[in-house]
Amino acid sequence: MDFEIRRADLANDRDAEAVAAMIERYAKDPFGANAELPADVRERLIPGLREHPTTVPILAFDAERPVGIALCFLGFSSFAARRLLNLHDLFVAEEARGRGLGRALLEGVADEARKLGAAKVTLEVLVGNARARGVYDAAGFLPGRDAPPEDWTLFLTRPLD
Repeated sequence: MDFEIRRADLANDRDAEAVAAMIERYAKDPFGANAELPADVRERLIPGLREHPTTVPILAFDAERPVGIALCFLGFSSFAARRLLNLHDLFVAEEARGRGLGRALLEGVADEARKLGAAKVTLEVLVGNARARGVYDAAGFLPGRDAPPEDWTLFLTRPLD
């Protein structure tokens, strides 16, 4: 594995373009929305991420080419009285899959969370996404196979539009 994984600088146009490209590829992927981002979303994406004070984008490169992203946002754990880092989007480009990049990105997220003084990393995953769940399980995310259902966490949404 010969990937560079680092926090993106959204003030840097090259990094910002890489973040936008990875989110666009994720949206088009069957593991994402399986559709292009609407034009208005593409236009608002980078300005919105720049404006959002808790944005933590992490990119993966194969040579100079972006091949993965972990888009995270800082939150706060009231029970730990410390920051947490929520992994909102994780995407590995099809040509880079099966080479350990997902796991490497997760380690990059954990490293960044430690630098930020976070108590934990959180994420949500679709129940039917067995491949992603396997990667998360192998990286130490719980509940895994051994947790009883009453200890599982549900991520619920309420669309507002």
